[in-house]
Amino acid sequence: MTLRTSHTGLNVTDLDRSLAFYRDVLGFTLLAEGKEDGRRYAFLGDGGDRPVLTLWQQARGPYDGGRAGLHHLAYTVDSVDRVRAYETALRAAGVEFAHDGVVAHREGSASGGIFFHDPDGTRLEISVPHGAEDAPAPHGSAPTCGFF
Repeated sequence: MTLRTSHTGLNVTDLDRSLAFYRDVLGFTLLAEGKEDGRRYAFLGDGGDRPVLTLWQQARGPYDGGRAGLHHLAYTVDSVDRVRAYETALRAAGVEFAHDGVVAHREGSASGGIFFHDPDGTRLEISVPHGAEDAPAPHGSAPTCGFF
């Protein structure tokens, strides 16, 4: 038996705000939404008919990177130009980045990307497996995705 990720579920404080971010800025498609008071949620897809991300409005406070649990969500695209297109859209939406522009995953790595936070502070990464050879590495030999 091989385990594969089915979808990722995130607790959010404001479903409308998070839905706008993940749908309108990152491009996920809304598959289903529950609007019942006290049980609001959204199932988001990546162009197919199965959910890849679910948002649950049940958090009472923002993401806390100092607690056990989710560290960050990492998404991959096929080119560094696509990473830069996401960077442009995110900057237009007022998102703050952990690093300035595309950075390498570590010193000398061909992989790299952008690192930022969603409206509740959840850490996110959009990266490519190659194409970031000339990008700086913010932490020397430590993995960039581990410390932001």
